[in-house]
Amino acid sequence: MKVIEMFYSLQGEGTLMGVPTTFVRFAGCNLDCEWCDTKYAQEGGEEMSVDEIVDRVEELGAPFVCLTGGEPLVQEGVSRLVEALLEDSYHVTVETNGAVALESLPSSEELLISMDVKCPSSGMSHRIMYDNLSFLSPRDQLKFVIADRVDYLFAKKILREHEVNCPVIMTPVGGTDLKELAKWVLEDRLWVRVLPQLHKIIWGGKRGV
Repeated sequence: MKVIEMFYSLQGEGTLMGVPTTFVRFAGCNLDCEWCDTKYAQEGGEEMSVDEIVDRVEELGAPFVCLTGGEPLVQEGVSRLVEALLEDSYHVTVETNGAVALESLPSSEELLISMDVKCPSSGMSHRIMYDNLSFLSPRDQLKFVIADRVDYLFAKKILREHEVNCPVIMTPVGGTDLKELAKWVLEDRLWVRVLPQLHKIIWGGKRGV
């Protein structure tokens, strides 16, 4: 598996926001979103085995681990890594873009799947695998990154047409300017969580935090 970086920080997104976490960022992605904030992870990286990653996670010392990218699920062996981390009693979050099948992931109370649905502004909305929505459980989360009104209406349509059995999060592109998105959600009485990207508030665009 190709690893771009591993670091200890606060979880910046979703229902575990603020929790001290070890991050494993993988290289490579099957999508190319217009507003991607980790373009540096699209290629390169250091080849690491499951055992090497688990050893480094142990050194960093957090009981929570987030596998991110890039797109973790394009890495051969990532399911074995998830299983190894779960066996060592870590709580594991897998951040995925929604364009790779989720069936290879193990079922565990200590696994949180954080799945994106790519909106039109990303240029990748046609790549959504809608079957993945039925794979999500109440312990998982579904995330929409919203750039404009078109994205918001697209997200509303997805939620209206598909049963979603987990918390739903909407975050603005850039992660910090929530006012307009919050206004739309409140006007429509939409049952979602409007959340920032905490790491952007604390550290801006700094890498490895």
